[in-house]
Amino acid sequence: MYLLFVGVVAGFLARLLVPGRDPLGFWKTVLLGIVGSFAGGFAAWALFGWDSDEGALQPGGVVFSIIGAVLVLLLWRAFDRRRNA
Repeated sequence: MYLLFVGVVAGFLARLLVPGRDPLGFWKTVLLGIVGSFAGGFAAWALFGWDSDEGALQPGGVVFSIIGAVLVLLLWRAFDRRRNA
């Protein structure tokens, strides 16, 4: 349940922070937030050694979840542009 809530918040805020139009529905936004949460957790683990006893793949805190979701959204846009070009 926590991961779903963080997914909604992180995905929505990532779409709000990154300018431009994204044709993502609600569930894709949640998926963006969840993937961003794991990306943020990995970044926190790799950069700062946070929760190193839990392993490299873990949900990040809210701030790192949002940062991770923004990065995942930017990567998605880059691959989508390349695919449609």
